[in-house]
Amino acid sequence: MASRQRYDFLLYGLFVAAILLAPLMLDEFWLNRIAKYLVFGMLGVAVALSWGYAGILNLGQGLFFGAGAYMLAMSLKLASPTSLQQGSDTPVPDFMLWNAEPGALTQLCCINKGSFIWLPFQSQWFGVAMGIVLPVVIATITGLIVFRNRISGVFVSIITLALVLLVRLLVIDAQPLTNGFNGLTDLAWLTIGAFQFDPYSRATYYLVAIALSLVLVGARLLVSTRAGLILQATRDDETRARYLGLDVPSYQIFFFVVSAAICGFAGMLYVMVSEFASPTFMDLSFSITMVVWAAVGGRSSILGACVGAILINMIEAKVSETKALVEVWKAVVGLIFVLVVLYLPRGLGGFAHDLLDRWRAPATEAASDEGLVAESRDALAERG
Repeated sequence: MASRQRYDFLLYGLFVAAILLAPLMLDEFWLNRIAKYLVFGMLGVAVALSWGYAGILNLGQGLFFGAGAYMLAMSLKLASPTSLQQGSDTPVPDFMLWNAEPGALTQLCCINKGSFIWLPFQSQWFGVAMGIVLPVVIATITGLIVFRNRISGVFVSIITLALVLLVRLLVIDAQPLTNGFNGLTDLAWLTIGAFQFDPYSRATYYLVAIALSLVLVGARLLVSTRAGLILQATRDDETRARYLGLDVPSYQIFFFVVSAAICGFAGMLYVMVSEFASPTFMDLSFSITMVVWAAVGGRSSILGACVGAILINMIEAKVSETKALVEVWKAVVGLIFVLVVLYLPRGLGGFAHDLLDRWRAPATEAASDEGLVAESRDALAERG
């Protein structure tokens, strides 16, 4: 087991080194593109924690991703030139002017009935904080309701699915506050002190790469703790875990919330590199796509789910940009998923572990044989 963990951390180290060295070989366009894929890799980690280790198939991860994205996007929208040049003491989003009633005051506090909720977002730090706090609060309330009432299995999936669809409808219907289907565009760059994070700069790429590395290693260490082992036991047999006196709902809620926080963080990073927030983040198809990423990479492998998300998005982009496959690229991606499920049920991560075990087996057997020979010699020497 200790040897396997060493190999695991070696693979983690190689992956982190690869994404940190990427800027030495890529131009600005590809850095921005790879940064988006790394954000999706972070979503793969979140799904692996929730589904692979907790056994909670959450079909509403897009809700937490979208919540984090919108919180930061609101602050960046208020900091954009189009919001600062509306003849008001406070910035006002341009779409609020388009949707305002005739004669309405051009003030953020009262241009429409709910515009005052934007006031705190004039501080970018408030938007950053809310990008984590809001997903955590939503996940905590949902987790308390679901897991304290011992709701499990497919019912959790249905509840989270319904929740993300409900919030998406609310965001779209609140046209004067959220710009509806159009989402939030024309955003400013995130500014810390005097430094601005250009979406196409190396600084922004390194911010995303380092954030993914920390999340990846942190998640791996978390599942190795006592709480992670208890959660896996709960996943395998929840009834037995309850009979042993374990507070199963608390562990489930904790990991459910951690997964939501990672998604919210990923949403903020995605806004930084893509410069928009959209209700499509909360589409059911996007949440299901995250599950596909984790299944392909290996839902029971943190690194596997991360790599699976990155690979699927790279393949998707390449196939969709190929002229001969532009009409069928979704079918190609779907075929890859079907083949992995049929022939690699544990995903790429499980396949990699199997190869590693086969490679280590001869060395382990040889070491065991040497140990037996040594023990026999010692026994003969004692008798002689």
